[in-house]
Amino acid sequence: MALFIASLNSGSNGNCYYIGNDTEAVLVDAGISCRETERRMKKINLSMQKVKGIFVSHEHSDHITGVPGLSKKYQIPVYITEPTLRSGNIPIEEKLVCSFRAHEEIKIGQLSIIPFPKFHDASDPYSFVINGNEINIGVFTDIGHPCKQVIKYFKQCHAAFLESNYCEDMLENGNYPFFLKKRISSDNGHLSNTQALDLFLKYRNKNLSHLILSHLSKNNNRVSLVKEIFEEHASNTKIIVASRYKETAVFEINDTQKSKKNKQAAQTQLSLF
Repeated sequence: MALFIASLNSGSNGNCYYIGNDTEAVLVDAGISCRETERRMKKINLSMQKVKGIFVSHEHSDHITGVPGLSKKYQIPVYITEPTLRSGNIPIEEKLVCSFRAHEEIKIGQLSIIPFPKFHDASDPYSFVINGNEINIGVFTDIGHPCKQVIKYFKQCHAAFLESNYCEDMLENGNYPFFLKKRISSDNGHLSNTQALDLFLKYRNKNLSHLILSHLSKNNNRVSLVKEIFEEHASNTKIIVASRYKETAVFEINDTQKSKKNKQAAQTQLSLF
């Protein structure tokens, strides 16, 4: 059984990522309005009825804006830590609040979600890996630096949403105030193009079929630049740059190694007749 993934929006104006199978799905963050989330999912034939959980990475507004509306309208459980809920002051019905702990698996139907802590300037920030049928999808955004945890989980992924937030030269020479430049480039800020590319080159799984580059800065990065530097080294990985203005297509993710083995087994069986 394949997994299906899409970015509904990615950037400082809102982040929302869809991961699901044929029967159930989750959203990682919901930083655009309920109405806009519905509209974009409908455009790419995704059903809100399949969404069985919203996982909140941290309390910044570009990750939580749509959480209360979506959760209330569709009675979707929200998986969130207590410090994030408190810091974000998010009005979620108490019965729909589900806490989680680092590295403890959460089961939703045939999906398994592993949360793990990351470095970012928030109260209790987390990233997530979603597994279904031995296929791993990682959501790695709002990361100050590629720590051991990020590397560990990135190496396991068949597809990933990976932050490539800023071009170091553009940030340094741009008009942001000094304190903001320091915040963005700090170990609790965001991943640069260079850091993201280094992670990709050193630690990608040989079966990483799709890399969706995410959370690009509007002022300190360019889609064409990110696409160019990653496609040069893409090999068998499809490179997609997520937009801050619209949804991506839906991508089907399979375990190519398993598919290859199944095909070889079928061919062996046929050869016996």
